[in-house]
Amino acid sequence: MNYHVLGPLLVRGMPGNAIDQLTAPKPRKVLALLLLHANRVVPVDTLIAELWGSEPPASAQTTLQTYILKIRRMLTAVLAGGAASEVLVTASGGYRFNVGPGELDLHGYEHLAAEGRLALGAGDDVKGALLLGQALAMWQGDALVDVRLGPVLQVEVQRLEEGRLCLWRQRIEAELRLDRHQAALGELGWLAARHPLNEDLQAQYMVALYRAGRRTDALEAFHRLRGTLQTDLGLEPSQRIQRLQHAMLTADPSLDDTDLLEATSPGAAGARR
Repeated sequence: MNYHVLGPLLVRGMPGNAIDQLTAPKPRKVLALLLLHANRVVPVDTLIAELWGSEPPASAQTTLQTYILKIRRMLTAVLAGGAASEVLVTASGGYRFNVGPGELDLHGYEHLAAEGRLALGAGDDVKGALLLGQALAMWQGDALVDVRLGPVLQVEVQRLEEGRLCLWRQRIEAELRLDRHQAALGELGWLAARHPLNEDLQAQYMVALYRAGRRTDALEAFHRLRGTLQTDLGLEPSQRIQRLQHAMLTADPSLDDTDLLEATSPGAAGARR
């Protein structure tokens, strides 16, 4: 079996995509939350909060049991015999969805991300960028893009998306240190457009444009960021971003130094989303 939460919610076995048998929004929410916490018990109260918020009906627990039964029926369609009850287990105070090694895309992503960060921490930008790129390639769109998120899933998905964005910045920072600014430009342009208030990404985009010989475009990116910050938040760019603009205006040679990327560091102060 293969389970996917980094994009559309998918359950793949033989034959095809078993999730097609689970069309109602609330059972899909339950399955999504169980998969995000695979191999751990999800309390009944947490599942009820996802389904009905702070005002659950009197029949909430009984209805939740019905949704669990629907998920088990879906699993039975692609698993042999009674194996569905071994995958979706009733535990003390909740339910646990058991997955094996390599079955859940989230686990593969987290493993690659951890290995990539270790490589970067050890100073191996080539290996780190490769591993982080492989981790990011596991995403097939926004997390649980086809699930109607309740209050619990909204928090979980936001956490995943923020982690994904941080990983993107770390990989791009490594690519810039490796002088791969041309290769990073296309991806950076898309990310900068999607996150117009994120100063870390905007700074990386400006540096990549500058190094590609596009100083005018880099300065336009600064003015675009400044205008967006002023319009949306009533703020000026941080001192870090203003120093970057000054460096571009004066053709500061430090901008071409692959070891000097303080302006694009994801850990630097002043990042805004």
